Amino acid sequence: MKKDKPKYRQIIDAAIIVIAENGYHQSQVSKIAKQAGVADGTIYLYFKNKEDILISVFEEKMEIFVDNLKGIIKEDITASEKLYKMIHNHFSVLAKNHHLATVTQLELRQSNLDLRLKINSILKNYLKLLDEILNEGINSKEFENSIDKRLARQMIFGTIDETTTTWVMNEYKYDLVELTEQVHRLLLNGIKA
Repeated sequence: MKKDKPKYRQIIDAAIIVIAENGYHQSQVSKIAKQAGVADGTIYLYFKNKEDILISVFEEKMEIFVDNLKGIIKEDITASEKLYKMIHNHFSVLAKNHHLATVTQLELRQSNLDLRLKINSILKNYLKLLDEILNEGINSKEFENSIDKRLARQMIFGTIDETTTTWVMNEYKYDLVELTEQVHRLLLNGIKA
């Protein structure tokens, strides 16, 4: 598969840098190729167009969040602890890669409706895992059994997402990961039994 080839990863990583530094609309395929150290035509061996690159970036990097969260869910800890680790993981992944944070928090939101719909479908796997944590917490009576899970999911993900966006908009001036405890406590107050 093309995804297993080193050049595919090179292009993905280069695209993150170019899009973060120039904005999606100003990021020509030629700039991405130059950053990746490949010929312009090589890009088209792996991707249909710039939009395909952006979707692939999100798909590839979202796998990190999903895989990490699957590991957290398997741990023998409470649902509340899993929620804490989810928040910590989300913040940690983005804090380690400011370019990725800029792309996910700012550039993806400026894309067209069709692109946003594709991105939302990729995000669903992550949100399904959050639902597992909520269900576990409700079943163990750790979380309020009358909560609207859909609303709780929106509240949790929305808070994590907005906290990260604010950090990016403030040019990474403070430690995002340090906010984990506070965000976790605030969210728990909304769902605990």
